[in-house]
Amino acid sequence: MKKVILMALLLVPMSILAQKFGHFDSAEIMQAMPEYTAAQNEIQQLQTQYENDLKRMQDEFQAKYTEFQKEEANLLDAIKQRRMTELQEMDARIRQNYQDNLKSIQDFSQQKMQAISEKILAVIKTVGDEGGYVYIMDVTMGVPYISPTLSTDVTSQIKAKLGIQ
Repeated sequence: MKKVILMALLLVPMSILAQKFGHFDSAEIMQAMPEYTAAQNEIQQLQTQYENDLKRMQDEFQAKYTEFQKEEANLLDAIKQRRMTELQEMDARIRQNYQDNLKSIQDFSQQKMQAISEKILAVIKTVGDEGGYVYIMDVTMGVPYISPTLSTDVTSQIKAKLGIQ
C-alpha cells in the first residue's frame, strides 16, 4: 500500500510537468492583420467625415453669431430674443451631434475589433487543441510573469494560421 501511495505522489508532479502552456502577443498579431489595417482606415474615414460635418456646423454657427452681434443693437427685443434662442438651439445641436458622433465611432470601432478578436480567438483554440496546450495566455493583457522555459510562444503559429507574417 505504501508503494502505491509513493508511486502516486511521484507521478502527480510528473503529470503537472507534462502540461503544456503557451503565450502569444495579441497586439503583434492584430497589427499584422490586413483586417486590422482596413478597420483602422474605415474608422479614420468615419472620424474625418464626422469632423468635417462638425466643422461645417460650427462655421455656420459662427457666421450666424457674428451676424447677430453686428445687428444686435438695431434689433427689436422680440427678434433679438428669437435669434438668441436660435443660436442656443444651434449650439445644442452641435453638442449633441458631437456626442452622437463619438458614440457612433466607438460602436463602429468596437464592432470591427470584435470581428477581428473573434477570428484570432478561433485560431488560438485551434492552435491550443492541435498543440495540446492547457492554457494559452495573452501577454498583451498584462500577465505579470510568464516563464519562457515553461511556456511556449505560439504567436508565430497563430500568425501562420491567419496567413500573416
